[in-house]
Amino acid sequence: MAVLRTDRPQRTLSIPGVYAPQQDSHLLMRAIRNEGVGPGMDVLDLGTGTGVLALGAARLGARVTAIDVSRRAVLCARVNAVLSRQRVTVRRRDVSTIASSYGGRYDVVISNPPYVPTPPVGLLRTGADRARDGGHDGRALVDQVCACAATALRPRGVLLMVHSGLCGSEITIDRLAEDGLRAQVCDRVLVPFGPVMRSRLAWLRERGLMDEGQDTEELVVIRAEHP
Repeated sequence: MAVLRTDRPQRTLSIPGVYAPQQDSHLLMRAIRNEGVGPGMDVLDLGTGTGVLALGAARLGARVTAIDVSRRAVLCARVNAVLSRQRVTVRRRDVSTIASSYGGRYDVVISNPPYVPTPPVGLLRTGADRARDGGHDGRALVDQVCACAATALRPRGVLLMVHSGLCGSEITIDRLAEDGLRAQVCDRVLVPFGPVMRSRLAWLRERGLMDEGQDTEELVVIRAEHP
């Protein structure tokens, strides 16, 4: 598979401890455009970070709510909304509370959760590393997004989520199907390792999750539709 170029969302301000947009953000922004997100649609961004995807959806005309559990991320996303002159509602929430707070309200749910398998906490050096903690198998937040998607979406609503092939796209598809969603991989690319992957490369190779000499990572976009 060739390395593909992805769409670049508009640049946003980032602060220490908040995930700066990378190739995964660009890939998911392409999926958002391809989905036809636009005026009259309600969009929920789970784990918004800098707000780059929420702002991208707002620029397309959607009504956007963005959530993140990190206070720094919420502050960063709010500042970026002001600087970009986009109307985005940004709230501090945990993904696990979505079912009770936002059930059945959204046409599109988007998410770029932490997904790179993560060493034990004692091996992490900075707050930024902890903010990118995907759990031992990379699925800690991915599974939370899967669990809340069916509840948050309106009938015929769509989830768009990006994650690494290391997490297992078939696992994601199966878990979404358990909740009645029709899921598939709608896009995939190979990209050079980003900063998160490079920082954990030795540990990933020790675990047998990455081959010696491998220098690209597969990213997938999962599209799941509520019946």
